Amino acid sequence: MRPILMKGHERPLTFLRYNRDGDLLFSCAKDHTPNVWFADNGDRLGTYRGHNGAVWTCDVSRDSTRLITGSADQTAKLWDVQTGQELFTFRFDAPARSVEFSIGDGLAVITTDNFMDNVPTAQVKRITEDPDDQSEESLLVITGIKGRINRAVWGPLNRTIITAGEDATVRIWDTETGKCLKESDKEQGHQKAISSLSKSADWSHFLTGSLDKTAKLWDTRTMTLIKTYVTERPVNAVDISPLLDHVVIGGGQDAMNVTMTDRRAGKFEAKFFHKILQEEIGGVKGHFGPINALVFNPDGRSFSSGGEDGYVRLHHFDSDYFNIKI
Repeated sequence: MRPILMKGHERPLTFLRYNRDGDLLFSCAKDHTPNVWFADNGDRLGTYRGHNGAVWTCDVSRDSTRLITGSADQTAKLWDVQTGQELFTFRFDAPARSVEFSIGDGLAVITTDNFMDNVPTAQVKRITEDPDDQSEESLLVITGIKGRINRAVWGPLNRTIITAGEDATVRIWDTETGKCLKESDKEQGHQKAISSLSKSADWSHFLTGSLDKTAKLWDTRTMTLIKTYVTERPVNAVDISPLLDHVVIGGGQDAMNVTMTDRRAGKFEAKFFHKILQEEIGGVKGHFGPINALVFNPDGRSFSSGGEDGYVRLHHFDSDYFNIKI
């Protein structure tokens, strides 16, 4: 499985996202400029210029026409995917950390950090078809969470929003009332900050990764803990295979603590676990720094990783991967 190395960022990667068809890969980094690549051969298709701070996250609409990005410059921006044109800017009083389109792309959830005297929020914005009709008004503002919200995603049928972050707690919120419906159990749940959250293809369960060196699989409806995957490094990124019963987990030490380029010392590899049996089934090395982003292609036949080293690595699985038996 020879990786394709994609060098288009000057600073560490923060987030990766495929479009629904799996033919485009969007990458975010601390260098202010999101990129879009062909997911097959890794050729860079274009860039989105306009942010003045690190870009933490992005999402692409289901028809691949719109991109939304969240940045440390206290804005979230809507873009035309094809032309790179900036369509609209949502302005906040704090960095925009997480963004995601709803089913149907008519709404977006955007989280803002606890910055200066501002409390962290998760805000729902209406997304209009015509950019001229777009407004900054929030339909819902969720507050009451201590610590930064690192991820906020939509639940099934847009009825709920799932949040996770620095306080190590996963919460499910009602999108009509803004009330907290469920919280993860403090004993069973993560013990340190949650860095990442990824949903299954059918949205029935989701995976969280934490600095406590574990990843946990949860039932979306009941918030029941299903499985725990234990590693020997802080987890920065996780994803669930849409094809096989596999999950991928990546991380490494905090960038500030990395003093050597020895990949083994830093444990900078993507580790694959069997989703049901919780057993480690393999690993993919290559990055010269912690892995900050991981994502499976929607067809399940390739995955991409983004690291502190500024590289995106695109891996197409060979036939042996699909014949793994446990």
